[in-house]
Amino acid sequence: MKTELLAPAGDIEAAYSAFYFGADAIYLGLHRFSARAEAVNFSPEELDEITAFAHAHQKKVYVALNTLMQENELSELMFHLQVCSDCQVDALIVQDIGVARIIKKTFPNLTLHASTQMAVHNLSGALSLKKIGFERVVLARELSLNEIKTIQQKSGLEVEVFIHGALCYSYSGLCYFSSMTTARSANRGKCVYSCRNVFKLNNHQYHPFSMKDFALEKDVCQLTGLSLKIEGRKKNALYVGAVTDYYRRILDTGKIDTSLTANLKQIFARPWTKLHFNKKNKDVIEPDFVGHRGLLIGQVEKIANKQITFRPTSALARYDGLQIDVAGMEKPFGFSVEKMTSNGKHTFEVSAHQSVTVCLPDNAPFIKKGSPVYLASSTRVKSSYAYTRPKKGLYKNRLPIDVNVYIEPTSVTAVSGNVSITLTDSFSPARQIEKVSQSIQNCFEKTGDTKFQINSLIIHNPHQLFIPVSVLNELRRQLFEKKAQQTINQTIPPLPSVHFKTNQIIPKWRLKTDNIAVLKEVDLSSIDEIIIEINTLMKPADLIGLPTPKIRLAFPTIMRQMNFQTVIHSFWQEGYTKWQITNWSGLNLLPKEADIDFDYTLPVLNSQAAAMMFENNASGITLSVEDTYDNINKLTHIVSNTTLIVYQDTPLFISANCIRPNDCASCTHQLERYTLSNGHDLLQAVSQNCLTTVFKNEPFYIGDMIDNLPVTWLRMDFCHRQYSARQMNDLIHKIQNRQSLKNRYTGNFKKKFA
Repeated sequence: MKTELLAPAGDIEAAYSAFYFGADAIYLGLHRFSARAEAVNFSPEELDEITAFAHAHQKKVYVALNTLMQENELSELMFHLQVCSDCQVDALIVQDIGVARIIKKTFPNLTLHASTQMAVHNLSGALSLKKIGFERVVLARELSLNEIKTIQQKSGLEVEVFIHGALCYSYSGLCYFSSMTTARSANRGKCVYSCRNVFKLNNHQYHPFSMKDFALEKDVCQLTGLSLKIEGRKKNALYVGAVTDYYRRILDTGKIDTSLTANLKQIFARPWTKLHFNKKNKDVIEPDFVGHRGLLIGQVEKIANKQITFRPTSALARYDGLQIDVAGMEKPFGFSVEKMTSNGKHTFEVSAHQSVTVCLPDNAPFIKKGSPVYLASSTRVKSSYAYTRPKKGLYKNRLPIDVNVYIEPTSVTAVSGNVSITLTDSFSPARQIEKVSQSIQNCFEKTGDTKFQINSLIIHNPHQLFIPVSVLNELRRQLFEKKAQQTINQTIPPLPSVHFKTNQIIPKWRLKTDNIAVLKEVDLSSIDEIIIEINTLMKPADLIGLPTPKIRLAFPTIMRQMNFQTVIHSFWQEGYTKWQITNWSGLNLLPKEADIDFDYTLPVLNSQAAAMMFENNASGITLSVEDTYDNINKLTHIVSNTTLIVYQDTPLFISANCIRPNDCASCTHQLERYTLSNGHDLLQAVSQNCLTTVFKNEPFYIGDMIDNLPVTWLRMDFCHRQYSARQMNDLIHKIQNRQSLKNRYTGNFKKKFA
């Protein structure tokens, strides 16, 4: 594919700004089912306008329907899909595999892009989605250049990668912090950004999970033949224009314009990082401050009489915004410049490197000499990114129609498809018949604000009669009006049917663990199936002493090392044919004959998702741990072969970003554990082999609340936390007897999503 610069559009103004400043394509959301639910987003009319504009200028529009959907939301989804189809969008960005199934079966004209929320982080994951029907994959932000190139060269898919914008601490799609603590799910577009909070770790309060912003800058020139994506659907048109212009010029010239860098940082910027694009990187966290910082332009040289004096490295004007780092404050102190002097005189602006004294507002905190000063808002910059917007109504996606006009002495009829309009009147012979035909042609080509354009017009006038323009205009108006009503009333396709076997009444028990040594000391007589998470160092001999017929082997959620094929082969040769996949790569790695269970990290919140998984070799599916009781109850009365997790140390973050205080060179990569608190929740963090997993100090537990849900399996997980055999035996007994646990949380099970 041709290299594509892809810009965000949280509203129609940002869309026009993106196109004006050089975007090849934009991505946007509708008012529902967008992972940026709190952006302004687009109405159907605005979507129609912007796609018509884009296509007229050889640009593209992608719509993000990239949230997970509960069963009762699917019918509303169908309306949105019809809108996207009518507006001729270029692709849909999808997270929910059930949405992908619906699109494939009811709107096959729509192209599927796999959202970064699907956490695709290796070649096998991309190949699996290709088999399912995706034409593009949006890769996890954490990947290196070499990993990106491998997937690009070997997948046969279009590949999209992020190049600039905000970062999540967790792999996208694998963060449950916001959801499990506030019912505002990141997977449903309602994240509260729990990662930006202050935590206490080792008696030090800071922001251990608050990421810097991603900024590849000139490194984008190493990415050719991909879609280069800018994050920012919650940003305004000014930011979108500036960041699009910045990368358009880098791509076109291979050079960085430092003045544009300065502009962009004044509009919005946290400190920048390239994440792990070039190599493993510890410099990805901004521990002391959160939010917009601005462009560093100096430091405080003098403080007196509620005034600061400094020498800015950039021009400064009245009403520009400044921010100053203040120790102990979570965000820099910001204020607008109302009064300033230079050389003892009041002034409205100063040049770069000219000493200036600025009055502080009355609410200013104590500011130390030497404190950094940032230009956080510039009047000059705001005026530098003007863009043009076309006249309203100029661009529409028009439907080509064929019209036949039949003229008789006492009537005239216009027919398009099965729509017919007849007007009665008395018509006399025409003096110049060729002018009559031209008049009819001109009339019907005036489609105005309608959604139609004339594809062909055939005139039947055997008596060579004259028709007044007023009659023709009325005929056209009524025809288009009736045709439009028919289009509006056209039937939205029904949801594709799903078929499942009958559920059993009495559920069986599953146990999952990542600790074989402890497992061998546990009483497993009441457990029907044991799920063991493997790694690349494991061998079949490690499982000696365990009941082989009960064992199912599980992949880790993140599989950046691609030597799992050897491990799979060794276990398969020993008769281990039951597997659990936790990411999309498993579908491509395992033999077709494998018995494959899909874990909760491949989320199922609706019957369409379940059906899609069973159609792609699943023997069973695991319900999402962030789902609600009401939705689970609906699903388990529809879907068979389901597993409900009743006990788990649910990973709130699974991250490629390291929590350890040491640098990479001195790291042992061995397991280390940390305890953190944000004042509300006590958390545990496990760091091993460049992966950080964070979970609550108390477990997720709903075993005493499930009210005989008709599931096939009930599952208890003993992963991540250190469990002794005695603790596991005690918990197995309590959980199987549906006893309450003193310290637990229940997530969204008895809630509704916010």
